[in-house]
Amino acid sequence: MNSARKAKVAVSKQKKEPKSDLEIVAEIVHSAGGKIVGRTRLQKIGYLLHAAGFEDSFSFEYRHYGPYSEGFSAAIHNAAILDFIDEVEKEANWGGTYSIYKVSSSLNATEKKTAKVAFIREAASADPVELELAATAAFLASREGLQEGAWEETQARKPEKAQGNRLENAKALYQKLAAIQSPNKLPAIV
Repeated sequence: MNSARKAKVAVSKQKKEPKSDLEIVAEIVHSAGGKIVGRTRLQKIGYLLHAAGFEDSFSFEYRHYGPYSEGFSAAIHNAAILDFIDEVEKEANWGGTYSIYKVSSSLNATEKKTAKVAFIREAASADPVELELAATAAFLASREGLQEGAWEETQARKPEKAQGNRLENAKALYQKLAAIQSPNKLPAIV
C-alpha cells in the first residue's frame, strides 16, 4: 500500500462514524445496566441526555408526560424491531401496558466508564415519577425560559405527581445529574 493510501486509511480510522438512532437507543439501554423499565423512563433519559448535550439526534416538545420526541419514540420502536434491543410488553396493575427494554443478545457493545454512562445510570436508577418531574423542570427551564419558577410550574402542571416528597426528591435527582460533567451544563433551576 502506498503512503498516501496508508495516510487516508489512518485518517478514516480516527474519524468516528456517527451513531445511528438505533445505536443511540441501544447504547442508552446498555449503559443503564442492560435494562430499562418503562417507555416514559426511556423518553426522559433521552431528553435529559439531549439537555446535557450528550445527544443531539432528536428534538423534543412538551406533552402530557413532559418532554417527548416522536423521532426518539420511532428509534426505540425500530431498535426493537431490528434486534438492537429487546422489548417485552407487560400488563400493568391499572390495566394499561408498559415495556421492559433489555440489551439484545445480538448487541456487541463494550462499555467505558464515562460521564455519559454515569449520567444514564443515575437517571435510570431514579424513581420514574421523580425522573419525569426532573425532566419536566429541565424542559421548562431550558426551552420555555423558566429558570426561576420551573419547579413551581412543574408542580402546577403535575400536581398529582408532585405530592409528598416527590418534588424534593426530583430536585435532588436533578442536582445529582447537574453535578455530572456534561458537554452542556443543565440549566440552573431555582
